[in-house]
Amino acid sequence: MKTNKIIYFAATVLLTAVMLFSVSMYFFKHEMIKGAFESFGYPTYIIYPYAVAKLLGLVVLWLPGFKTLKEWAYAGFFYAFVLAFFAHYMIGDGQQETAVVALIALAVSYIFYKRINKINRT
Repeated sequence: MKTNKIIYFAATVLLTAVMLFSVSMYFFKHEMIKGAFESFGYPTYIIYPYAVAKLLGLVVLWLPGFKTLKEWAYAGFFYAFVLAFFAHYMIGDGQQETAVVALIALAVSYIFYKRINKINRT
């Protein structure tokens, strides 16, 4: 049980660090991110709402309870990371590794979140 919690928190902290770095880039390096979004063919008006959605997802992951919202946050992050991987891969900027790290941290966090909750229910 204790090992499961340690692994869960380590993965979730890594995921949080990656997401906070991403969000900080959206807010503080807006012109650079705007250029990246344009190179992907994405509309630039979604940068700030996307950053806020990432922050809200992190809040939901860290707050106790909210089991259904946590599932949605995990799913949203999963799709975001998969799409980020392919977007970076397709334009060939070499930044897809961050998406892979985030995806692995997300998967480990989710698996151990489920294990902890399964143990707590029994």
